Amino acid sequence: MNILIADSDQKFVNDIRRSWSVPNTNLLTCSDESVLMPMVKKDSIDLAFIEVPFLMMDNMDMVSYLKERHPGIEIFILCDDRNWQGAASAITRGANSFLKKPITLSLLEATAQKIQAQLQNKSNSQLMESQVLDSLLGNTAEMRKILKTVYKIAPTNSTVLITGESGSGKEFLANVIHRYSKRATEPFVAVNCGAIPENLVESELFGSRKGAYTGSTTDKKGLFESANGGTLFLDEVGELSPATQVKLLRFLQSHEIRRVGETEARYLDVRIIAATNRNLQDQMRNGNFREDLYYRLNTFHLQLPPLRDRKPALPNLIKYFILKNKESQGKEIIDLEPAALYALTKYQYPGNIRELENILEHAIVLSENGIIRLEDLPENVQECAKEKTMAIPHIKGAENIVESAVMEDQPRQIGCGSTETAQAVASVQSDEILTLEEMERRHILNALSVCNGNRTEVCKRLGISRATLWRKLKELKIEMEGGED
Repeated sequence: MNILIADSDQKFVNDIRRSWSVPNTNLLTCSDESVLMPMVKKDSIDLAFIEVPFLMMDNMDMVSYLKERHPGIEIFILCDDRNWQGAASAITRGANSFLKKPITLSLLEATAQKIQAQLQNKSNSQLMESQVLDSLLGNTAEMRKILKTVYKIAPTNSTVLITGESGSGKEFLANVIHRYSKRATEPFVAVNCGAIPENLVESELFGSRKGAYTGSTTDKKGLFESANGGTLFLDEVGELSPATQVKLLRFLQSHEIRRVGETEARYLDVRIIAATNRNLQDQMRNGNFREDLYYRLNTFHLQLPPLRDRKPALPNLIKYFILKNKESQGKEIIDLEPAALYALTKYQYPGNIRELENILEHAIVLSENGIIRLEDLPENVQECAKEKTMAIPHIKGAENIVESAVMEDQPRQIGCGSTETAQAVASVQSDEILTLEEMERRHILNALSVCNGNRTEVCKRLGISRATLWRKLKELKIEMEGGED
């Protein structure tokens, strides 16, 4: 952790440097104003202790400058009775707090250790989050490449352009970039550019002055100002009008905006992440999107694949959305029938992750006794499963059912026990297509054979309740001989 100490008392600075004992820290000290600016431009700084006289240099606010150049920096102002008002003013501009002189070495070290612990906790949390992200976004070569890039670019201030089909998770990925940046504690403001009426876009984004247009009765702060210090996510950026594109380009060049009706510029520290489901290069050729703006936004380009190309993520996404809907729907799901899980796996999701969430909400509402059945899914999802049936062997766990289903729909020979069961689940010819009912019948017969007719064990292995097994035996006309357990 790099720590800056800027104070005009050279003896104080030298004493601190000589006695400093906090491990894994690097001190950058300064007692001359002329040295400070080159120092903060050259080195990365995580924590700064700055005396009040250093706060204004060349008519520039040092607090704002540090927060822009080193996002996530923690700033503490050193002051005495004569200039404590300057310290209080610095807090309104983003400084953490002030320390009143005389200041001891132990106080500075304790403050540094506290900030160091916070950074370590954040790093540990991000490590755990990265493991969750790998599961939710999909453990495929393409997604691993995207996540690797995300972890590299997140700590920077670079603009990012995310493209992909509607509902594929562009805003989610933008939020990940924000959470892994040094701006994580500052606002993340998301705006759908296509949802704002064209005559209100500029005032919504950049704000407006009282009386600037009909109905403007007060000064209004825009979304850019609301995101100051943090990240502004511009979804469907391709929908912006040419006039608004010019203003966005000006901001990316100078980090300044003007409210509608004002002449003075306002400097803002905002990172821009843009997204679209359109082909911006086609729009440039058609004259609907500025080429210079495209290259400003396209510092880093992340192309998010559709959900149908991320099938390995399905089991974890299904669990996530079931947990998410648990509280809102007031229903706890304890089981997902294999046929339902198979149907969810085979569906192609033209609406991507957003559609998957809606499908599961639909199923949860219709579910009974905490079990999602095939008939609880929307009809188009059920039909897709019926069109693409396959013989499923006895498999442990939902993830294995999904793994089996995403492979080519090749029939398999299913191991069996008794002669009667063997006939029922014999190998399927390569040109034979089973109905979903027959596939389910053979699967249950195979489970009964493997478990020697023990229905309690069958329920456990299939992950279903005894009531569900009893109903399936009756529906599929499977007769059991003798007792069971």
